[in-house]
Amino acid sequence: MNLQGISLETGDGIRLQYNQTGPKNGQQLLFITGWRQAAAEWRKQVDYFSSAGFCVTTFDMRGHGDSEEPEFGYRISRLAADLNDVLEQLDLKKVSIIGHSMGCSVAWAWWDQYPETRKRVAKLVLVDQPAITVRDLKWTDEQAAQVSAIFTPNAIFELADDIAAQLAPLVKSMFTAAVSDSDLEWVLAQNRKMSDAHSGTLLIDHALADWRDVLPRITVPTLVLAGEVSVFPPAGVAWIATQIPGAKSYTFTAAEKGSHFSFWENPERFNSVVKHFLIG
Repeated sequence: MNLQGISLETGDGIRLQYNQTGPKNGQQLLFITGWRQAAAEWRKQVDYFSSAGFCVTTFDMRGHGDSEEPEFGYRISRLAADLNDVLEQLDLKKVSIIGHSMGCSVAWAWWDQYPETRKRVAKLVLVDQPAITVRDLKWTDEQAAQVSAIFTPNAIFELADDIAAQLAPLVKSMFTAAVSDSDLEWVLAQNRKMSDAHSGTLLIDHALADWRDVLPRITVPTLVLAGEVSVFPPAGVAWIATQIPGAKSYTFTAAEKGSHFSFWENPERFNSVVKHFLIG
């Protein structure tokens, strides 16, 4: 099965582009991208897991990639509602969700808001996203480091306000120096499918959220993945696994190209770690 260029309609009437690849009766996987990223960026995982017998679903969130870009809805709570629409309309069952960066926040918001749909999900893989990214101004540096809260409130608003100029250096900082110019330009092209205005609005909403109280209420097997050379210090990402009952964690080393985009820079190792968790 390889269905390309198909879409579904959310509860508020927005068309989301999605793809399903691999045998229809295979173990279900659903990949969620990060802020401003397109589903096409999971292509190294789609190829690997669909060839390994998994049924792989990817989708572009509203305003992202090839999905419709309305003038409203750029908040995590709305993206969680869209995710719920994806799960229900595609009738995904016993699905493992793999979320990257902001995709983790979308998954956390969905878990928090839609308890009646949780029965559809078998496992979670959370890739390189702190539970809170903006530090409380009363915190010490040590307190902020414990949870990898790397931004101040002012820094987030300034970044969102200047996102047109800051996008390229921001995205580049998420990779190791080994990333090729062609790969970086391709990823930037996917990012630029979303408008600066909408991405700025979403960035503020995403960055100011705090998901720490959701973590202890997650009841499915969970794997937390961090990167030794990621923009998010790995200790604060791995800390999430200590808050989710029974969760496991793995940190990709510098030698393993453990950047924020480890799944792109070292797909062989990334796919191996995720597959071991999924079938274990």
